[in-house]
Amino acid sequence: MTEHEMMAEALFRRGYNCAQAVFTAFCDVTGMDRDTALRISSSFGGGMGRMREVCGAVSAMFMVAGMLYGYTDPKSHDKARHYERIRELADSFRCENGSIICRELLSASGENVTAGGDPSPRTREYYKKRPCAEYVKLCARILDEYIGKNPVMSDKEDARADVARAT
Repeated sequence: MTEHEMMAEALFRRGYNCAQAVFTAFCDVTGMDRDTALRISSSFGGGMGRMREVCGAVSAMFMVAGMLYGYTDPKSHDKARHYERIRELADSFRCENGSIICRELLSASGENVTAGGDPSPRTREYYKKRPCAEYVKLCARILDEYIGKNPVMSDKEDARADVARAT
């Protein structure tokens, strides 16, 4: 298990939501401070505010990818490449779990899923019946593998690549 997997699981088990757990586990890579990471990702838990849409751990995986590889010029070819990258990450998760949708993932584990309402109390039983800790670890592992295969360019390397493309 990677350090990011362990950190993401530990954060989740301390009560942070799935998105917070994954996004904050990668602060060492994104350079974002912990409090900002926790705030930014706080809305994505429970499939986006408990709406049970895209899994919060998956959303956080995309957010980390955006921090590391995202584009800033809307006319750049980087936009298409980034969307391709996000689909690749989603496919990696979907390949192991059949979906990236929170309600489908929870239903597949036998969980009675409803949108909205207050978050469930984090009890021992909660962690036994919910697969979320495993999804959090999986997203961290997928990111670690992706980053290992696709090193992040420094700002200087990025600028040189932009110049090379322009000429």
